[in-house]
Amino acid sequence: MLPETPQNPLYERYASPEMARIFSASHRFRTWRELWIALAECERELGLPISAEQIAALQATAGDADLDRVAELERRTRHDVVAHLRHYAEQADRVHEGAGGILHLGATSAYVTDNTDVLLIREALELLAGRLAATIRELAAFARRTRAIPTLAYTHFQPAQLTTVGKRACLWLQDFLLDLSEVRHRIANLRCRGVKGTTGTQASFLTLFHGDGAKVRELDRRLAHRLGFEESFPVTGQTYTRKQDSQVLQTLAGIAESCHKFGTDLRLLQGVGELSEPFDAEQVGSSAMAYKRNPVRAERMCGLARRLITDSLNGPLNTATQWLERSLDDSANRRLVLPDSFFTADAILGLASHVAAGIVVREATLAARVNRELPFMATETLLMEAALRGGDRQELHEKIRQYSLQAQETLETGGDNPLVGLIVGDPDFRLTRQEVEPWLDPVAFTGRSAQQVDEFLEEVVAPALAGTEAAAVAAPRV
Repeated sequence: MLPETPQNPLYERYASPEMARIFSASHRFRTWRELWIALAECERELGLPISAEQIAALQATAGDADLDRVAELERRTRHDVVAHLRHYAEQADRVHEGAGGILHLGATSAYVTDNTDVLLIREALELLAGRLAATIRELAAFARRTRAIPTLAYTHFQPAQLTTVGKRACLWLQDFLLDLSEVRHRIANLRCRGVKGTTGTQASFLTLFHGDGAKVRELDRRLAHRLGFEESFPVTGQTYTRKQDSQVLQTLAGIAESCHKFGTDLRLLQGVGELSEPFDAEQVGSSAMAYKRNPVRAERMCGLARRLITDSLNGPLNTATQWLERSLDDSANRRLVLPDSFFTADAILGLASHVAAGIVVREATLAARVNRELPFMATETLLMEAALRGGDRQELHEKIRQYSLQAQETLETGGDNPLVGLIVGDPDFRLTRQEVEPWLDPVAFTGRSAQQVDEFLEEVVAPALAGTEAAAVAAPRV
């Protein structure tokens, strides 16, 4: 009999174990305890009567949380932080009497919850930076391999001119590079809450240090540095400004935008047979239609990306609706939205890097589609050449228009494109098939596409990845 437990597909099916660990209960609550230890250590360094033995007792029990005992205490207190605090104090007191009494001195619940959130956000952003680097490396390798392969460029999903497969890949690459830059910016500019007290005035810490404001400021600075931040927010209410969450969520939404664009383009191109995502040897495309090779990874990537984009709206809503020094209506929302958004970003980047590593190029289909449309694109060249040989430009233009419509009718009935034959067969154009054939080389219609790929990879991509460690390409979990 299957267990009757609820499922969360985000971390059971899609997100990586690495991201799931960051937002696990054990990691979060261990971080709470590390924050309580860090506060006690900094307070001791600045002269509060805290002994080395008391801190050693805290350190000795930091990894021994009994979540069943915490749940029991929370049922009685209706307060999660107080439940954890009392349980930790119980454990520490068993090692050294009175050790639990130094916990949380001067702090409010937001000291552990908010500072922990920022620490987890930083850790998760660093993981995503590696995922982005992996995706960028795979797309860069793909762009290099396909730098000069001609393909149709589309506007409005209608054939426009020619580009190359590698040049189009650089459009995807550029978006992911912007995401990597934004993630790095967010990591560099994250601020912790620090130690600010109940409503951000630091009144409790001023009492602890007998009115010595300089020590209170030093405690805040020292704690921030101990946590690996350049600084804490200079002013807070009870919580750090939720604008920081909003900025982080917008960064994740930017990753979703890039993944959705990449996935959508690939789905379109797989639909016309030009490219395809990887397809495993035993993969089943459809339970009914055994011949199908559906772009399931790109589709899943797009679906999850839409979820991430919509979830990011909670950031500005939480920021805008905070009352004065704080209200609690953001709490349950953030508990859901922050981890879920990181799970989703992790999942779609895992898909993006895996897909990028295995894109299949259908060169025969590409060539056939190019050859079908190329005569239309060559008409301007043919018109100019014919005019230079004495033809009337306006009359020739009208003939090309009529021949083009005739050619389109032929294509619509399944025939080959007859446009070039119609033009060279008209004596008014003064052109021969032998002269025209060299002008129909597809490469000649791709402009500087191949050179743009080389320049972009060398001048933009390589410097952006210099010194970075790319995460391993993550195979989708399903």
